[in-house]
Amino acid sequence: MKSLPVKKLIFFLFLALTARAQVASADSLILAEMQKTGIPGVALAVIKDGKVVQKSGYGLANVETQTPVSAASVFKIASISKPMIAMGIMMLSEEGRLRLDDPVSKYLPSTPETWKPVTIRHFLSHTSGVVRESPGFDGYLIQPDTNVIKAAYKEPLRFTPGEKYEYCNVGYYSLAEIIRFVSGKPWQEFLTERIFGPLGMTATRTTSFTDIVPHRANAYSLQGGKLENTFPFLTLRPSGAFLSSLDDLIRWNEALTRQQLLKPESYQAMWTPFRLNNGSDSEYGLGWSIDRQNNRSRVRHGGSLNGFKSEFVHYRDERLTVIVLTNLNEAVPAGIAGKVAELYLLSPD
Repeated sequence: MKSLPVKKLIFFLFLALTARAQVASADSLILAEMQKTGIPGVALAVIKDGKVVQKSGYGLANVETQTPVSAASVFKIASISKPMIAMGIMMLSEEGRLRLDDPVSKYLPSTPETWKPVTIRHFLSHTSGVVRESPGFDGYLIQPDTNVIKAAYKEPLRFTPGEKYEYCNVGYYSLAEIIRFVSGKPWQEFLTERIFGPLGMTATRTTSFTDIVPHRANAYSLQGGKLENTFPFLTLRPSGAFLSSLDDLIRWNEALTRQQLLKPESYQAMWTPFRLNNGSDSEYGLGWSIDRQNNRSRVRHGGSLNGFKSEFVHYRDERLTVIVLTNLNEAVPAGIAGKVAELYLLSPD
């Protein structure tokens, strides 16, 4: 058996030492942030060139039981759910069961005249002009999604559809309802059958407060500098519907980077900024935020619910993904993810 040339051995040794240094640096960064901010627990994944180069849990998923965070810990991912809702819509579009430029009034009952120009694409891209939150939303009232959507009908549009980007949770309530209308199944069931099941995302599911969920992380906030349990919303919000784990989100990332489940052109549409009425580009595509960090293009989504903050960011050109899940209301995972990404983006190819 031939031995490797000395130069190659040195190169591989250099890469191994660099990788160890990056993991150690990320560990130090996160532990310092936890100490500074008071975050009980953090789950981190870094995927480079299709390979998981770091998968780490820090601190506690449950402070009372002293349960450590692991890759199996189940967090609320909040609005990281939106790209999953968007993927469900794109699947139905590819099958010809709806068109992205269809008016939403085609699928939603008794929509007001003001909503007639609003399309599915407008809701996907947060450019509809519909209010961000419905006046009928109550985080502690369990009610049909249609009640929340209809309560927003009486609110005037904030701007002409397509005029600008403005975040809109009502839009994603509506998209979930469109999935139900077109597929003939509850949107939760459709997404489980078509996305989570095929990808082996066995921990990912709609939020439940009564079911026994293995490895569930608890939610916390700081009150006067003191850590407290956070009382969660009781309602299931399609705009931030899912529980998931680091292991499952690694599988989700693989589906995205390998462009499984959808055609390449559908992914391209999701990751292309929406073209506004004035011809300029928005900061959002179809289910994904699109921006730059230090002149590097990235697609991302954050999530925020009582006691949970999360971040999923993918640098397409560099083939790097960073996932951060936390269980503190005051955490800033977007900042953590950006700093961790810099450690790996500075690495040699």
